[in-house]
Amino acid sequence: MNFTITPEEQRILLADARESITAKLESRRPEYQFDALSEKKSVLLEPCGAFVTLHKQTDANGERILRGCIGRLTANLPLVETVRVMALEAAFGDPRFSPVKPGELELCHIEISALSPMTVCPDPRRITVGVHGLYLVKGGYSGVLLPQVPVEQGWNLDEYLDYICKKAGLPPKSYETPDAVLYTFTAIVFGE
Repeated sequence: MNFTITPEEQRILLADARESITAKLESRRPEYQFDALSEKKSVLLEPCGAFVTLHKQTDANGERILRGCIGRLTANLPLVETVRVMALEAAFGDPRFSPVKPGELELCHIEISALSPMTVCPDPRRITVGVHGLYLVKGGYSGVLLPQVPVEQGWNLDEYLDYICKKAGLPPKSYETPDAVLYTFTAIVFGE
C-alpha cells in the first residue's frame, strides 16, 4: 500500500458508508461528511479498490455474523466514491442476503478494506496469512478473499490456498495449474 488513511479519513469513510445506506433506507439524498469540492488534496480522492463488509450483531455477547460484503478489486473512482457505492451494494445488492431493512442497520457494524494494486504471485509459499489477500483466476472462474478472512477463520496457509480455490468454484490446488493466475494484494482494514 503506497498511502495511509488517517484516523480522521477512516472516520469520514465509515460515516459516509453508513450515510449512504441510511439515506437509501429513508428515501432521501445522502448528506456526506466528505465534500470533494472543498478538498484540494486527499487520499480519499485517489482511485482505489475497496470492499465494504457488514456484520450484524446477533446476541448480547457481541457475536457477529456476515450480513453483506461487496467490493471492487480496482477502481477508476476516488476511494470515497468507491466506498459509498460498495456500501450500498453490501447492504442491498449482495445476492447471498436479503436487502437490509429499516431498523436493521443499527445492529450492523461496517468494515472497510481499501486495497492496494494487485500483483501476480510468483510463489504461493511467500504469501503471508493476514497480510496478503488473494484473487484467483482460472478459465471462466474467479474468487477473492480479503487478507483478514484467513485470520478470522483460523486458517493456515494451505487452508487459505485451498479455500481460494473453493471460493472460485474450483477443486483444491487449482492455483498450481499452468492456466491459473494467482494475485496478491494488501489492504488497509478498519471498522466502526
